[in-house]
Amino acid sequence: MTEAKTAGTAIVVGGGSGVGRATVLALAARGARVFAVGRDEARLRGVRAAATGPGEVVPRALDATDGAALDRLIDEADPDVIVVSAGVRARLALVHEQTWETFSAPWNTDVKIAFQVGQTALRRPLRPGSVVVIVSSGAGLGGSPLSGGYAGAKRTQMFLAGYLQRSADTAGRALRFVAVVPKQLIAGTELGHEAADAYAALGGMTREKFMERFGVPLTADGVARAILQVWDGTLAPPLRDAKVLGVTGAGLEALQ
Repeated sequence: MTEAKTAGTAIVVGGGSGVGRATVLALAARGARVFAVGRDEARLRGVRAAATGPGEVVPRALDATDGAALDRLIDEADPDVIVVSAGVRARLALVHEQTWETFSAPWNTDVKIAFQVGQTALRRPLRPGSVVVIVSSGAGLGGSPLSGGYAGAKRTQMFLAGYLQRSADTAGRALRFVAVVPKQLIAGTELGHEAADAYAALGGMTREKFMERFGVPLTADGVARAILQVWDGTLAPPLRDAKVLGVTGAGLEALQ
């Protein structure tokens, strides 16, 4: 069995909150030097203050849709893992209440960031054995009628992981691209609470009743653990070879 990694350099895009924050802290606890990327410098400093263990958290405030700025960071950090957990906060409204700008925002942010990071990983390229993890969403599997184009964007991120892996294989790059897909709303996060409240109101129930349908709760820490398992390379087949991994409160499954 392959031993868990204890060091390395990572970039976590969207490292100021939710799954990104949990991933930064988990990697730092393993001894990694982690560049936590986000727009809110104060939040990133808060993540650094919360970090424990032998690793180091380096806050880096920038707009991740700025491909040139992110490329400069990748050149500086020379990471062996990049986690893309950033995304726009989708407007929670039915489709007739959306504008094209709010509907398309997840495409212009979530997909754009994953696309740019993936291309840089291939063209630079990252060193052999490096991993790029794209955090998608279960909305891309079953739809999400209250979030505009979010579900379609998240489905495209799953496709993109496969496209990038095919490019890597064709070019002979020893890189791994994986989409990690939380298949239920993530308990205890701002986004999870907002979405749960919106869907609960649509169904005429409380947030607690709505969240009961998922069974075992899924937390940001649970998703971060799944990401670290991908980084470790310790997953057994078929999980080890999957391009799309679903994660729930009960564990991981290969989706593609």
